[in-house]
Amino acid sequence: MRVRVNTKVSPHSPLRPDAAAWHGRWLLAAPHRLGFAAAMAVLLSASVWWSWILMQRVWPLAPPPLALAPILVHGVVMTLGFMPLFVAGFTFTAGPKWLAMPPLPAQALLGPVVLQLVGWVAWLIGAHSGVVWALLGLLAAATGQAWQMVRFTGLCWRSRVTDRWHAAIIAAAGWSGVAHLLALAGAVWAQDIALALLLVRTAVWLCLVPTFVAALHRLVPFFTSNALPMVELWRPWWVLIVLLTAAAVEALFEVGAGWREGGPPRALMLGRGLFELVVGAIVLWLALVWGLVQALSIRLLAMLHLGVLWLGLAFCLLGASQLLGLRQGWPLLGLGAWHALTMGFLGSILYAMVTRVSCGHGGRKLLADQATWWGFWALQAAVLLRVSSALWPNESAALALTAAVWLLAIVPWGLRLLSWYGRPRPDGRPG
Repeated sequence: MRVRVNTKVSPHSPLRPDAAAWHGRWLLAAPHRLGFAAAMAVLLSASVWWSWILMQRVWPLAPPPLALAPILVHGVVMTLGFMPLFVAGFTFTAGPKWLAMPPLPAQALLGPVVLQLVGWVAWLIGAHSGVVWALLGLLAAATGQAWQMVRFTGLCWRSRVTDRWHAAIIAAAGWSGVAHLLALAGAVWAQDIALALLLVRTAVWLCLVPTFVAALHRLVPFFTSNALPMVELWRPWWVLIVLLTAAAVEALFEVGAGWREGGPPRALMLGRGLFELVVGAIVLWLALVWGLVQALSIRLLAMLHLGVLWLGLAFCLLGASQLLGLRQGWPLLGLGAWHALTMGFLGSILYAMVTRVSCGHGGRKLLADQATWWGFWALQAAVLLRVSSALWPNESAALALTAAVWLLAIVPWGLRLLSWYGRPRPDGRPG
């Protein structure tokens, strides 16, 4: 049964839409509302849960009973939990335009989104209540994401536009996410934590990085050239090929480093470190060519460009960590350099794109106001703390501080956008 949503709101109504009562029916007014709201709920829940876990290491609080390794629970939900839901909200908003296809109503996403939302709630419950809950959660999330990808792949297949490459890359990455979820279920059932953690890392390279790289290759030059006429629209295909190839090679490096106990072979560390430094240099050059310096004058655009900058810095930090750790046989910065990629690159781009879509498709001015701007810089502070945490005398204290700053960046931003999704547009238009 389809749910009919009345989206006709007069802009001259004495009751301002922002002051209207929040109602769940508005989540079905547009795909981005439904996908982003579910994603934000998972992101906020997972962030609060992980902060709570980290606080146990610093303050003498009663530790919660755990049925799964907390690092695994955290890695899975922060990689394959909320990200596909945000991607769903974005692709079913922008995708039909890219593909010259009729837009899908939000109701078409209701089943897939609810399944994933329920699955990730079960996954977090399973962290404390047992493996059965965790497995059911992973299977529900995989089913929901597969259902979502069937719909998006169908759009790509039926489209007759010449350039479907960006959408096709995102679709392939989404199916890779489904495969990773199923493989993770098998690893959790077999209680093979090492394999499960390896799958988390390959999921970043084969699911998330290709999705973000494809979207950035299409959108960053377009947004920049529109906002800054002195910057030419430039997005050669070789750039996209290089970045996708780098992601695939990194996944192979992860597999090569994960098969051996006691750390990766030093020859692999050397080759990987040099490779990552070269890719990082290319991305830093690309960030400048795409107009990083010019974009800093426009906040919302600057957020996107700083996210691209983080991709280059992440590759450089990953490479330096490998080379500097050759003597000890293990990357020097540990997971700090890894979080330059996940929190710095993925987190910054997510913050910028979700804000942009929520404003642009929510009837609000397309800009980053003071609250958004300072929240973004709080996110940058959290990234810097996490990257440097391995160098602190007390790493647990550094992680707890990072979690606190992360919550400062994410919670006000997330709650504010959630309040938008359940209310009519301020301009009175539908959607």
